[in-house]
Amino acid sequence: MAETGASALPSRAPHAAARALWSAPAPPPEGPGSPLGRAARFIWLTGRVLEQRLFAHLFLGGPADPVDAALTAYANQDGSFGHGLDPAVRGPGSCAAHAAHALRVLEAVGRCDGRRVELICRYLTSVSEPDGALAARAGEGRQGPTGVPVPRAAGTLRLARGELGATGPVVGLLHRNDVWHAWLFRATEFCWQAVDSLASPDPYEVASAVTFLDSAADRSRARAAADRLGRLVRAQRLVVLDPARAGASSAHYFPYDFAPRPDSLARCWFTDAETEGALDFLAAQQREDGGWPDRPAGSPGELRARVCPPAASVERRPMVTIERLRTLAAYGRVLG
Repeated sequence: MAETGASALPSRAPHAAARALWSAPAPPPEGPGSPLGRAARFIWLTGRVLEQRLFAHLFLGGPADPVDAALTAYANQDGSFGHGLDPAVRGPGSCAAHAAHALRVLEAVGRCDGRRVELICRYLTSVSEPDGALAARAGEGRQGPTGVPVPRAAGTLRLARGELGATGPVVGLLHRNDVWHAWLFRATEFCWQAVDSLASPDPYEVASAVTFLDSAADRSRARAAADRLGRLVRAQRLVVLDPARAGASSAHYFPYDFAPRPDSLARCWFTDAETEGALDFLAAQQREDGGWPDRPAGSPGELRARVCPPAASVERRPMVTIERLRTLAAYGRVLG
């Protein structure tokens, strides 16, 4: 198989079920006072075109083509994306953070396949380390899409997290969508080694590891690794289990940050009462303006810079709001 080739593997039932949880639209809002109705108003007033189209597709039965068109506006000729697609990284140049964000959007609309994903994998191959890892830095000193050097901007400094955080979620997403590429052999082995070496992890590393383990092909090994991480999470108190009693804020990690879907391996780390209490807290976190607060710095699947541009948080909140709604819907919470 060529290093730049991407192809679909035969469908695996657990992956199909996971994709369905992420892509199934919720019922339309019953009124402006419902959680979904309030979120809709927030998205329409503050979201970029991409987030508005994605929200409409996921929750209002809107078509996928407008989402695709909005994403294409961020594309570069190297197969990746730029132009602030990930709000934490500004400028037109490509980087792995933008590629990862594009893959999440493509998965959300059921189009994580074909030539475009092949080009993204080719790009990721070109920027990966020899062991397959995606370095935790956004493109420094790279050229813009027109070949003109792009000055380093806020958000393109050395990022705050390590390679597992950059690599694990991307590898997990590609496996979940039955995409394969020669780079994934190396990247998958890197993720296994990184997961197995976690001893005193931070919550972000654990959440990124779970995203990888949820779709890893070796299910028995994945379950064993997840069980070990779950014991670490509880023993090292990396999760808030009683939000009301702790007076916790969105800056902490909660069960739904490790298990955003009920089919995640991390779901069994928590009792039903702990999970339901966390979901109650999540629902209550919806702000008066209809949106959810930004996620903790260095959230799973996203490269977060130590220094972010001022617009990043404003642009991220609609993205986070969509993610929170998807989590609540996946657990069967009524949004309309």
